[in-house]
Amino acid sequence: MPDSTLYPGFKNPLVGSPRKTLPKHAAMVGAGTIGPDIGYYLKAALPDIKLTLIDVVEEPLEAAKARFAGYAGKAVQRGKMKQEMADQVLANIFYTTNYDDIADADIIVEAATESIPLKKKIFGMIEERVADDAIITSNTSSIPAEVIFADMKRPERTTITHFFAPAWRNPAVEVITWAKSNREVVDYLRWLFAVTGKAPVVTADVVCFMLDRVFDNWCNEAALLLPEATSKQIDTVAERYVYAGPFFVLNMANGNPIIVETNERQMEESPAYKPANVFNSVDRWITKKPGEKAEMSDDIRQLISDRLLGILYSQSLDVVAREIGTPEDLDLGCALALGFRKGPLELAGELGYDEIKRIMERLDKERNGLPGLSVIDQLPAMINFKQYVLVDKLDDVVLITIRRPAQMNALTDRVTDEILAVLQEYADDPSVTGFVITGYGTRAFCAGADIGKFPEMLGDTAASAQYARDCSRLLVYIDQMTKPIVAAVNGMALGGGAELAIRCHSMVAGSNAMFQFPEITLGILPGIGGLIVPYRKWPQAAAKFTAMLARGDRMNAKEALELGVVSSLEDEYEALVMAAAAKVRELKDDVPPTIPATLDIPADGVADQEAAAMDGTPLSKEAVGIILDAVRAGVKAPSFAAALEVGYEAFGKIAATAAAKEGIGSFLSRKKPDFSGM
Repeated sequence: MPDSTLYPGFKNPLVGSPRKTLPKHAAMVGAGTIGPDIGYYLKAALPDIKLTLIDVVEEPLEAAKARFAGYAGKAVQRGKMKQEMADQVLANIFYTTNYDDIADADIIVEAATESIPLKKKIFGMIEERVADDAIITSNTSSIPAEVIFADMKRPERTTITHFFAPAWRNPAVEVITWAKSNREVVDYLRWLFAVTGKAPVVTADVVCFMLDRVFDNWCNEAALLLPEATSKQIDTVAERYVYAGPFFVLNMANGNPIIVETNERQMEESPAYKPANVFNSVDRWITKKPGEKAEMSDDIRQLISDRLLGILYSQSLDVVAREIGTPEDLDLGCALALGFRKGPLELAGELGYDEIKRIMERLDKERNGLPGLSVIDQLPAMINFKQYVLVDKLDDVVLITIRRPAQMNALTDRVTDEILAVLQEYADDPSVTGFVITGYGTRAFCAGADIGKFPEMLGDTAASAQYARDCSRLLVYIDQMTKPIVAAVNGMALGGGAELAIRCHSMVAGSNAMFQFPEITLGILPGIGGLIVPYRKWPQAAAKFTAMLARGDRMNAKEALELGVVSSLEDEYEALVMAAAAKVRELKDDVPPTIPATLDIPADGVADQEAAAMDGTPLSKEAVGIILDAVRAGVKAPSFAAALEVGYEAFGKIAATAAAKEGIGSFLSRKKPDFSGM
């Protein structure tokens, strides 16, 4: 389960770090492009820390100060930050040219120019001033740690932490593990970044690490195509696979010199990485306008697609085969950091082995010397991985972490299939007592389910009801489990996420946990148990759940504890996971049924509800009525299976209403629904 080189311990970064103290003083060396953005990210996540920006001249420091004020000001204008918080973020920041000012820093991130002699000089100046336990990292995108830290007296407290633009909000960060770095430092940095909202991935110490091998060669390949296609044509085809084409991104990031520099470094591995000559003569690329599609022949379109996919799979296969990164981290990183619509391995699974082999053979013929084709036979094994769940072992308890950070860990068919596969894998393993299910990060257990195929079924009662049944396969499997499953609810549990949590044998929650069924605000209902399970497990909370279902009311962690919905609360993530594991062991010899056989609903438990959300926003009277009718019918159903059928049928019924059409249509159009007269 653990990868012996990249992940010798836990894959979930919030579990297992021996050190969990937040820094009191962080320092950024280099106030140019990315250094201030890294600093702002840390200051926004940890407003109370001291932040020092250091540079050799005053001008970039003044520019960084103005940038910070601009970021905070926009956050206030857009309602994402209160003025009091903005003032706190902007306080206790120091701008200096004196290295003595960082002597008491706990963590120092170097983000200076990509020059090996300069970086070595900077690290020497840092090391002679800071404490022995201060962590020193570099934001280099291409230089291996063994090179830039070669002269350090204490290399064990150093590594590379490679952020991606814009670093103040891009969640991706590569943490490099290398020969002389203490693994505790790597794991602490993973924990620190995860607890402050990032999604860290671990990579090996090679030139360009994992993600820049993909990005830089993607851009270089685009430039090499220019004799045969225009930049507009290349970006048009590229946008089938990424949200922004390579030339648009190069303009935005002033990236031409970076591609030259990094690809020259990769030439250590092969001359095929030589950067395109055109990078030395062009400053800005001619790019298409948003929404514009460049015209081209089918042959040119195929050429561009084949070459871009060819270089993508050349690098992706090489990364996985050489264990530079894991398959799941590669796909996650390409999506988060580089803006790919789908991870390369997920896309490979859709394109198929034969198509990838054809593309790789064409690349090898036209661009001989690149890796990938020699390991093409490993592709079927490479794409057979768990994309969205991390699996760890807490001794006898299997920890399943849903990892979709950009989607707040929302469910998809693949997510539920992967959770189900883990449960099935260990169901009969005598060394496993049970399971804990939690979400990645500190904000969300699981923020519902992706809308998926449901819009296609609007108006079709039978198809929608069957869709609800199909989406319940994981939950129905949980119902018959003889090993306990405990949900560690580490934040929001919305819609389908709440339905997953309440189906477990027990729940523990973080103090920031919140449960909600927001489906009614879209004119629909929770169709995979949300109408049924709460009344059979917690009849004493029936009135609260009715308000949640019919009006979108929320249940906070304190309420959940008082109502007996969760067994305990914890303030810290790892403590929550460990409490859940302890609950699993407690239930080992007395696994309760996920759903009690008897019902005891208070008289007012399923009372009529106003067709309005808790904030007064009008809701559909018809949709509220369907929910209440289904809840009452579910309570009266002779068995749990029969009650679930009531919920499935209600989902089908509501899918045929005008409210569902209005709600889902508005959601897809990103506008507020109007349920007037519905």
